[in-house]
Amino acid sequence: MTVGRENLLSINGLRLKQGEKILLVEDSVALSTLLTQRLEEETGATVTRCGSLSAARKKIAEGTFLLALTGLNLPDAPNGEILDMLLQEEIPTIVFTAMFDADTRERCTRKKIVDYIVKDGTKTVDKVVQTVSRILANSAHKILVVDDARAARSELVEILNRQNFRVLEARSGRQALEILTNDETIDLVITDHHMADMDGYELTRRIRQSRNSEQLRIIGISSSSDRLLSASFLKAGASDFIYRPFVHEELKCRIDNNVETLAQLTHLRRLAEQDYLTGLANRRHFFATMRQRGKEAMQGSIALLDIDHFKLVNDTYGHDAGDAVLQAISLVMADMCIPAKHMPARIGGEEFAICLSQLDAFQAHSFCEELRKRIEERVIEVGNRSISATISIGVVEFEPDETFENQLNAADQLLYLAKANGRNRVYSTLTIPEAINAIASAGG
Repeated sequence: MTVGRENLLSINGLRLKQGEKILLVEDSVALSTLLTQRLEEETGATVTRCGSLSAARKKIAEGTFLLALTGLNLPDAPNGEILDMLLQEEIPTIVFTAMFDADTRERCTRKKIVDYIVKDGTKTVDKVVQTVSRILANSAHKILVVDDARAARSELVEILNRQNFRVLEARSGRQALEILTNDETIDLVITDHHMADMDGYELTRRIRQSRNSEQLRIIGISSSSDRLLSASFLKAGASDFIYRPFVHEELKCRIDNNVETLAQLTHLRRLAEQDYLTGLANRRHFFATMRQRGKEAMQGSIALLDIDHFKLVNDTYGHDAGDAVLQAISLVMADMCIPAKHMPARIGGEEFAICLSQLDAFQAHSFCEELRKRIEERVIEVGNRSISATISIGVVEFEPDETFENQLNAADQLLYLAKANGRNRVYSTLTIPEAINAIASAGG
């Protein structure tokens, strides 16, 4: 198996698929060329450009587009007819225009565009790229809309769908709590205040009992004339509040601000908890998590592993090759561990640890043996060289009433035995008789 270039692009800390198709309708060749270059470079999207309404029709007939960017005045559509066609084709649209007055805003609002950008010299391209990047990134966020009035709920859902969010609906506060219990990936809740079974204030209060503002943002909405309601929501734990009837731009900006805040908090937490090179948990976060779990009745096993002869890789091929080996092995670990909800971490230069949740001694040994085989079979391409690597592993099952430090020390003793007896192998109490003595020594 060969490590290839991932077909992904990171925007604001989020992972996006490359190749999303965008339709660009602009009659200025210079602006169209510049926008295409910047969008493809910075968003990973594939841009199809054309300069007229008739050309846009042909392109749409040939393929499907996630998003369209267009000016209002085209050679064969001087009065914004392009918006009618894009609306009919149900393609979310961003408008950029030299002038934006009240009449233009009203027209764009009726056509249900995603956003508009006023041309501002050299800043126009930057604004377009930022807006497209945001909309592409929205697909990584899941929003729950809570309202017992179907029409009001549907209006919000339609707006959010146009913004490329993943949207869930709840008809009541109780249903919202059920959905949140079963889905920890929801980033934002937008809730109405007046609902029959549970008002938005009470829903907000209950959500905050289990999910803080760094994990989930809450926006309250109400058509109430009580101007103190917003303060009540915010004191209950809401992140924001908006009164109906809302201005669409204000609603969009408030949603964007909350999503951006959540993304920034997630990014900061990732920096604090993840190893910068491999993306796995770092030593501090792994030890803190394990000590916290140690206060409970831990079930599972812990494995320590080293890359065999790693210094030789650095000395022979250079540190860039060493980094590539670390990243490749980490990718294999993540592919095996994350779906099974195990916790892999880099705790030293070439040393890693895995908390194997809920796996007993037999299951843990089997898991580690499979990990060892996959890494042995991995071919790591560095420049014009192909490098292979192996690992040695020591693994122990958690023992009742033992400290995390003792468990870790026992796994370290087994790792030492694996390295001393030939490397590229898994040592546990199940397979190596002398490992029992190592465990006893570690516990003592």
